[in-house]
Amino acid sequence: MSEKSLYLTKIQLREELKRCLNCKTQPCMTACPVSCNPREFIQYSKAEEWDEAVAAITRVNPMGQTCGLICPDKFCMKACTRSGIDFPVNIPRVQATILHNFRVDHPEKVSLPHNGHTVAIVGAGPAGLAATALLVKNGFKVTIYEGRHEIGGALCMIPENRLPHEVIERDYEFISNNDLVTLKLNAKVSHTVELLNRFDAVIVSTGEPNCLELKIPGEELSVSYTDFLYHPEDFQTCGHVAVIGGGNVAADCAATAMRNGAASVEMFVRRRISDMRISKAEYLDLVNHKIDLCGMTSPEKIEKIGNKLCLTVRRNFFDGEKWVPLENSSVSLPYFDLIIRAVGSRSDTKSDDNAKLVYAGDCKTGGSTIVEAISSGRKAAQEIIRVFE
Repeated sequence: MSEKSLYLTKIQLREELKRCLNCKTQPCMTACPVSCNPREFIQYSKAEEWDEAVAAITRVNPMGQTCGLICPDKFCMKACTRSGIDFPVNIPRVQATILHNFRVDHPEKVSLPHNGHTVAIVGAGPAGLAATALLVKNGFKVTIYEGRHEIGGALCMIPENRLPHEVIERDYEFISNNDLVTLKLNAKVSHTVELLNRFDAVIVSTGEPNCLELKIPGEELSVSYTDFLYHPEDFQTCGHVAVIGGGNVAADCAATAMRNGAASVEMFVRRRISDMRISKAEYLDLVNHKIDLCGMTSPEKIEKIGNKLCLTVRRNFFDGEKWVPLENSSVSLPYFDLIIRAVGSRSDTKSDDNAKLVYAGDCKTGGSTIVEAISSGRKAAQEIIRVFE
């Protein structure tokens, strides 16, 4: 997908805006985790009051363009009244297009008064950046510590064709256009509690950096989704690829492997295909990439046979309460060149919470969408703000 096709054309934008029913009950806003108000920014857009539309989006969502490109259809779109008539307004894409087309190229540096308090934020993913945006608006001086060489956190694992990294950078420009934000890259923090010796408060938003294990023999022959998605160029193959998992990350792994030149990609999903926690668009993307989906299937072991990897899997069935292994259903597939595990992740061990040490994002709530992470980051910032009121 080209960058041009990520956004609506002028005609498409106009038609989507016209489809909004201007509902007084605003179900789309109620369904949004950050309470963004689509009705408001759509009405401004209909009147071509683009500055007001941009302001309405970014008032509560500092990563509005990034969010608009990848936010799933289970929030505002699912709640859209038009769903009961024909199909919902594509609110996320409208939002991304407005910010892409009508936000200024480079924000001017603004001067914000410092309230005398300092906050360290560990992790420059969506939760950490959302917390930063709200804190600086309230006068806090913020230092962001990011262990990698770039901002974005788990967003950096999303393929460029879905989310160009420059979009994340562009949103960050509008968060950091003041003297209250300092970003430190390649700055991994081992002991977050120690930061309280240097800062008035700390927000930890490190996500879930640890890939869950399969706990099967030969697992060491597989590649974690984090290694694969952060550096897909290191795992290019024209052979056959297996992806173990059925979520958003597994879908990204499968599509990326196919774009990398794989001859075939098979996804092994423990539950039914209908239970996969992906959007309709992501499902269609897998179909369009001709990726084979093997539902109700779990891995049992991985072996090296010659220059190939042999994956042994078994069938599952649902007994009405849980998924149960089906006896005598194991089959060995001896033809893979790469096996990727993408069955989930976990956060690092948390320290005891106190009023000035707050957790946000996936490391607090578990895996979530970008808009839920942004909401969590804002709530963490609000907790800090209340402490110093």
